[in-house]
Amino acid sequence: MRAYVFEPREKRRASLAAELENAGLQPLFVGEEFFDTGLAPLMQPGCEHRAILIGESPNIHKQIRAVRSVGCENPMIVLRDFRNSADTAAALDRGADDVVVSPIKGGEVMSRINSIVRRFHGHASESVIVGEVTAYFDGRDPLVSGARIKLSKREHSIFQHLALNSNKVISKNAIYDAVYGMSADQPFDKVIDVYICKLRKKIAAASESGAQYIETIHGRGYKLSAPEEMILQAVETIRPTHNIEARV
Repeated sequence: MRAYVFEPREKRRASLAAELENAGLQPLFVGEEFFDTGLAPLMQPGCEHRAILIGESPNIHKQIRAVRSVGCENPMIVLRDFRNSADTAAALDRGADDVVVSPIKGGEVMSRINSIVRRFHGHASESVIVGEVTAYFDGRDPLVSGARIKLSKREHSIFQHLALNSNKVISKNAIYDAVYGMSADQPFDKVIDVYICKLRKKIAAASESGAQYIETIHGRGYKLSAPEEMILQAVETIRPTHNIEARV
């Protein structure tokens, strides 16, 4: 997961970068100008998961307003040196999603970002069930028919993006940008197709039904959803029965 990080104190950047990277985040340090001219990329499809982390500075509240005033809904967390209830309340009221106080721990920051992203997509819990597939949003590999399937780092990133948007069509460009958008070494154009193929094979091999679960919607993208017959079966299971009494 990628994150834009504003930390004006150069001496703190190395330790903060190490802490975030150890938790699986990919920090990109930005300057003051980011809040004036650098927000446009976050408004593109596939970029809504990228977090904005704002370190201690006199302009925190101004920066929060700048992000929200352009309609940017990305997760935004303030990193403070000391606990201050009044400043925390002000930051949250102006649009920050959360405030983390030093010492900053990468694992905690990652979990807080994941929580914000889940709720953004309408998922309050740590997982979502799609037919035989249980997808987790906390870094765990998915369960398929009760068995854990092992995914590579890239496979997991793509699968999680599909799971967060389960039953919705997601374009290949949106998936590509969510996984590779900030990478200096971007791969070839067909890489998403290759990973989708690998995911389908792993899911089909583990599922009792043999279903692949990831559907190609030609000209539009991909969708993670249960096979139609499973959906119909589930509807039949929960459909209420009505006893009709014949009147004489």
